[in-house]
Amino acid sequence: MKRIAVGDIAPDFTLNDNRKRPIHLADYRGKKVLLSWHPLAWTKVCAEQMKALEAHLADFSRLNTVALGMSIDPVPSKNQWAKQLLIAETMLLSDFWPHGGVALTYGLFRDVEGYSERANVLIDASGNVTWVKVYPVHDLPDIDEVLGHCAE
Repeated sequence: MKRIAVGDIAPDFTLNDNRKRPIHLADYRGKKVLLSWHPLAWTKVCAEQMKALEAHLADFSRLNTVALGMSIDPVPSKNQWAKQLLIAETMLLSDFWPHGGVALTYGLFRDVEGYSERANVLIDASGNVTWVKVYPVHDLPDIDEVLGHCAE
């Protein structure tokens, strides 16, 4: 499947977050949305990536941006992981079933490993993709770079 690119219309989806709440992408029209993909919960780099989203909630809010943590982990796992990491506000979405379906739609699913790329996809208030960056799996995204793109 073709990887999502700048200028594409972001495919809509509904996924449950770590609290079992359905999160519908289209409900955030009028705001920017950051889809921050991490391969697997319970790993060090993924934990740091999601904690950075939580630590910068006020910055995202100031930039009219909703940050969503995305992975193929099931809801119960993401819920326990969020509690361990003290992530209280950031929504961690489960792309568990169909397994990696949204990651596949966005062209970010790694077939061999069975999980998503580590990537950031920024969607503008109209639903258009304005920034995409895929990182080496073991690299932590630079939160200042992410915020910089949200500010544009």
